Amino acid sequence: MSDLIDALDADGLTCVVGAGGKKTTMYALAAAADRAVVTATVRIPIFDSHVARVEITEDPLAALMTAADWPLGLVPEQEFEDRYRGYDPETVDEIAAAHDGPVLVKADGARMRDFKAPGENEPRIPSWADTVIPVASAHVVGEPLDEELVHRPERVATVAGVEVGDEITPEVVGRVLASPEGGLRGVPPGATAIPLVNKVDDDEDLDAARDIAEAVLDHADRSVVPRVVLARMADAEIREVVA
Repeated sequence: MSDLIDALDADGLTCVVGAGGKKTTMYALAAAADRAVVTATVRIPIFDSHVARVEITEDPLAALMTAADWPLGLVPEQEFEDRYRGYDPETVDEIAAAHDGPVLVKADGARMRDFKAPGENEPRIPSWADTVIPVASAHVVGEPLDEELVHRPERVATVAGVEVGDEITPEVVGRVLASPEGGLRGVPPGATAIPLVNKVDDDEDLDAARDIAEAVLDHADRSVVPRVVLARMADAEIREVVA
């Protein structure tokens, strides 16, 4: 098992949520894994260049049984020119039950922002998920809590107990990642959550990410969140693991 998969506990049914690097994380994990499936329960941008093949099918189990090229993308439909539609969470459970390798799932959206809290109908996590990876970018620290970098800043403010427009501190990011109404929303009973602080590009980012990790571990249920991973997923590089 690669260090990346081991750190993120991504050898089973793994859902990636949040903002600031979900897709990059999925594709890095898919490249590091043996016989990985990449799929989604929400819309996902065209990702053919990140896998060996994308199979567009309403019968993913049949496609899985005959697959020879990995990583394999599975989606039900190309809904728009630049987007695939995702499967129902129940179908992804069936894919995972039938597959003998990792299944990596994009389970919410963030409109290309670096930080978010989930909306009323998010995330769409299959009930048999083994691991959930809530993602946030270290680059939001020190920036204002507004729509430029944050998807649903009003939800973030509510979860973190601050006001829209306030400075985003490591404590704010940590509170949201650790909250049952934030990064841990929808994590099934018995599943593990491994928060990922992404875009740790330099020493300043690393200091901010360490502070975020400390805040996560201060506020999270440690039976659910055993550690926080600090990384630069554009290079599939783990900078530090905080436990």
